[in-house]
Amino acid sequence: MNRLLSVFLLAFLPLFAQAQAPDLADLVNPLMGTDSKPSLSNGNTYPAIARPWGMNFWLPQTGKMGSGWAYQYSADKIKGFKQTHQPSPWMNDYGQFALMPITGALRFEEEERASWFSHKAEVVTPYYYRVYLADYDITTELTPTERAARFRFTFPKTDSAYVVLDALDRGSHVQVQPQQRRIIGYTTRNSGGAPQNFKNYFIIEFDHEFSSTTIYLDKVLYGQPLEATGGHTGAVVGFKTRKGEQVQARVASSFISPEQAERNLQEIGTNDFETVKQQGKAAWNEQLGRVQVEGGTDAQQRTFYSCLYRSLLFPRKFYELDAAGQPVHYSPYNGQVLPGYLYTDTGFWDTFRALFPFLNLLYPDVNSQIQAGLVNTYKEGGWLPEWASPGYRDIMVGNNSASVVADAYLKGVRGYDINTLYEAMLKGANAQGPLEAVGRAGASYYNKLGYVPYDVKINESAARTLEYAYDDFAIAQLGKALGRPKKEVALYQKRSQNYRNLFDKETRLMRGRNQNGTFQSPFNPFKWGDAFTEGNSWHYTWSVFHDVHGLMTLMGGPKPFVAALDTVFTLAPVFDASYYGSVIHEIREMQIAGMGNYAHGNQPIQHMVYLYAYAGQPWKTQYWARETLNRLYLPTPDGYCGDEDNGQTSAWYVFSALGFYPVCPATDQYVLGAPLFPKTTLHLANGKTIVLNAPANSAANRYVQAVRLNGQPYTHNWLSHEALMQGATVDFDMGDKPNTTRSTKAEDAPYSFSQEKK
Repeated sequence: MNRLLSVFLLAFLPLFAQAQAPDLADLVNPLMGTDSKPSLSNGNTYPAIARPWGMNFWLPQTGKMGSGWAYQYSADKIKGFKQTHQPSPWMNDYGQFALMPITGALRFEEEERASWFSHKAEVVTPYYYRVYLADYDITTELTPTERAARFRFTFPKTDSAYVVLDALDRGSHVQVQPQQRRIIGYTTRNSGGAPQNFKNYFIIEFDHEFSSTTIYLDKVLYGQPLEATGGHTGAVVGFKTRKGEQVQARVASSFISPEQAERNLQEIGTNDFETVKQQGKAAWNEQLGRVQVEGGTDAQQRTFYSCLYRSLLFPRKFYELDAAGQPVHYSPYNGQVLPGYLYTDTGFWDTFRALFPFLNLLYPDVNSQIQAGLVNTYKEGGWLPEWASPGYRDIMVGNNSASVVADAYLKGVRGYDINTLYEAMLKGANAQGPLEAVGRAGASYYNKLGYVPYDVKINESAARTLEYAYDDFAIAQLGKALGRPKKEVALYQKRSQNYRNLFDKETRLMRGRNQNGTFQSPFNPFKWGDAFTEGNSWHYTWSVFHDVHGLMTLMGGPKPFVAALDTVFTLAPVFDASYYGSVIHEIREMQIAGMGNYAHGNQPIQHMVYLYAYAGQPWKTQYWARETLNRLYLPTPDGYCGDEDNGQTSAWYVFSALGFYPVCPATDQYVLGAPLFPKTTLHLANGKTIVLNAPANSAANRYVQAVRLNGQPYTHNWLSHEALMQGATVDFDMGDKPNTTRSTKAEDAPYSFSQEKK
């Protein structure tokens, strides 16, 4: 008997363990980062109920119509369930509309219809949302596809159950069609980056007959006609319900046409609510499952997968599928409907650093479509976007589309017209576009002098210069790979050294420089903004991704270089906010983090902890990377240390938890840190796997004692993308004390341009 039981257990325990394993999607907390406000960001996120890279997201709306802070964890009332395309509160939204169920008196204005709710009666996953609306005794549930969604409203017994459709202000249209049990219409509301003919067409189909129908226009209710066009329109449909009766709705939208919205509704087809919900869960598990972590604490696993979820939201799909199943898109660049892919809602100033390299490593199939979409952007708008939402937006600095394009191709992403993208890169590198944030502001100065001057009324000139120099390196790298003329490649290689023109030997920091060659004076290295972008000189001095050795040489060698890195952490969090006239939230987030002048809550300095590996002290990278992972990220509503920014700050966590980071996109290398988990398995799109083993890893054992790559001792402070893509096993021996003799030789340092053999 015992023997039979043993055989049974041996046979079925693996299956039982597999069945008990948590779904990765259910480890995600979409509320991570939602406890934020304009003056202090703990992420500035909202709970995006969506499919990976979905065209439409949904969220419970707690903020006022038009506010970028559409959902705040501290709120206690919900005003509607909004279809959103918002990439960040600072960029705000476009193409949004909202549904809200109510009972009793007919209330349609958002403040009047708002209902109290509690997080205790709220279920939030990436693929499903449920909340109890206390004022109306209604439970609302929603689950989306990429371009459609299912709603389920559970009503009490009443003759006055309603669903309000709010098409929002700034131009909208609604029509109620009682016989078809549906509402159709469009919204034009946007925050910029959209042509005059922009519309988001929606369709809402219910499974119950309407007991009443009403439309409203600018706060006035009408029984007839059941159609309105104007500034602010909406509709209210009524139902008579039994206690616990469910009214369901299918919702879809399109940027192309009403007919396409109806076609997008077929993403749901006849699938019931539970089927769509399970399909959504499976879609997230499939993408999250590309990375499987083992061990660590529950909080670490939840933080990891919450960050991975945020890394798989943007850029979002802006294309739809026509009757033949082919991609087609409305162009926010010329207002036409055209064939092909298009993605949007990302700022390259943020995401070139880690988010796009992460896609190249694990989701190259998705980035192939994104790159094809960039080809379409250039053809339709004449420029590559630096910030798109949905079209060109005039914000941030740099020409970092060069990095996004170059890194994809150099990492092996294919399936698009790279030559057209290279042409677009050259155009963007040598001219200022129709907006300051398209092309390069100050391009003529930069190309003539080797820097953008401080005194020619071009804001944040030093930041622009440093980023242009790196972008020139990216262009040169791609030019070499494409076999472009040597003279052309050499020009951009030479320009990549322009960072040297801003290095001040006196302070050993980067400093704004005037047109006549003198340095900006007076100079305060703690002054935020001015010559820099959302940071100070201590943050931007390290923005020489492609030539860290060159920067180190300017500073006097490894010893003063490391001393300067150390100083960032030992300085008090002092600052000068005079450029802004008040303390911006990025400054406040640095001030309260308890890590000196290290401002991880914003992007310019996020790679800095990895620079110790270039100077022969990799154990300091290991220490500070683990400190940042532990102290500045939590799977909670206040879980980020600044704006999450379209996956960038999350991708930093994901990469750093793996144990390596792409300091310099457009090279083949990832700089080694130390893994967070005892074991991680990466499932590559080519069918290969990367296994990262660190069995002795723990809170105390954060230091790497030795590394083996595919069983062989490995001393370099970097891993090759090419080698990883062939499938690899990396073994880390971990300990509680730094190994100060391993990987300290100059030949172990990661790539720097000035050390490249010419």
